[in-house]
Amino acid sequence: MNNKYAWLLTAIITPALLASCGGNDAGQQQMNPAAMAVPVNTVQVKEERVTGKDTYPATVVAVQEVELRPQVAGYITNIFVRDGQRVTKGQKLYEIDQNKYQAGIQQAQANLQSAKANLARVEKDLERYERLAERDAIAKQQVDYARTEVQTARAQVASAQAQVRSASTDLSYSVINAPFSGTIGISQVRVGAQVSPGQPLLNTISSSDPMAVDFVINEAELARFSRLQQGNQPDSLFTIRFNSGEQYPHVGKLLAIDRAIGRQSGTTTVRVQFPNPDNVLIPGMTVSLDVLNQDIGEQLVIPYKAVSEQLGEYYVYVVQGDSAVQQNVQLGTRVNADIVVREGLKEGQQIVTEGIQRLRQGAKVQVGAPQQGQPQASGQK
Repeated sequence: MNNKYAWLLTAIITPALLASCGGNDAGQQQMNPAAMAVPVNTVQVKEERVTGKDTYPATVVAVQEVELRPQVAGYITNIFVRDGQRVTKGQKLYEIDQNKYQAGIQQAQANLQSAKANLARVEKDLERYERLAERDAIAKQQVDYARTEVQTARAQVASAQAQVRSASTDLSYSVINAPFSGTIGISQVRVGAQVSPGQPLLNTISSSDPMAVDFVINEAELARFSRLQQGNQPDSLFTIRFNSGEQYPHVGKLLAIDRAIGRQSGTTTVRVQFPNPDNVLIPGMTVSLDVLNQDIGEQLVIPYKAVSEQLGEYYVYVVQGDSAVQQNVQLGTRVNADIVVREGLKEGQQIVTEGIQRLRQGAKVQVGAPQQGQPQASGQK
């Protein structure tokens, strides 16, 4: 082989050998378990004392509320209360012109007196005819006529008495009284307005102490609230917070659960009653209702960012040796950045909080801060 061909062969073999040596180094590096491990951060599962609450949007409603509407026709002649005033049961609120109804009751009473007088006359006639009939001094048919007239006169008296009652009722309806103690709203009419039965709306009165708070639950929660309604309700079971974040100082009691589940919505309404001695709660106000749940006392608590969700199921990665294993969990109450775990974990286990996005079932992990030059994986929320 001459020098020319020797030089050419050397030029071909040398790069191949170098490439072969470099490939072995890369393969060894790829097969290195330390290089394959996913850098993660972990925390230890531990118990903490919590007070678990479920929060529902709710609306304040009056336990009693009535629309005041006229039942007779006429003009408003008096309004006895101010807008927004506290009223007591039976207190006068509105008056409708009474002249026509006073005249009506006088006419009905006069008709009653006339009917009673006529009844007395025909009863005396019947008595006289019956004495004559005993001596066969009068025709029997005449006695029968007299008895019929008495029955007719008695019916006329009963009719006149009914007219008196009707006129008295109309007269009483001309004054509208408070059906219960509470707060009256802003009047929708003024003195001189003409009204007729049912129209227009005069005002609305609602009770103020106690007040009710309504909220909606789904069908799956119905059994829980039914048990609360039938059993002893612990103190502070129901509390409310205003939109400002301020806590209402009084606690509530479950008052009622609506009769049925909505066919379209699959929900029903629950009503909780709260004392309202200072009239802080106003009908129509929106609040947040907190209901104590089962997460009370010492509970397992983990960072919420350690939880992943897939197809409606929740799981975390538990570190076992140098591997990460998926573990399904049942979650409870959210506590700031943490969450209660009701089932699936035990105290003392190590779970992954950072590096979750790069993990898979059984993946090798390197616990601790990521190596220098490698980006740190962010945790899911």
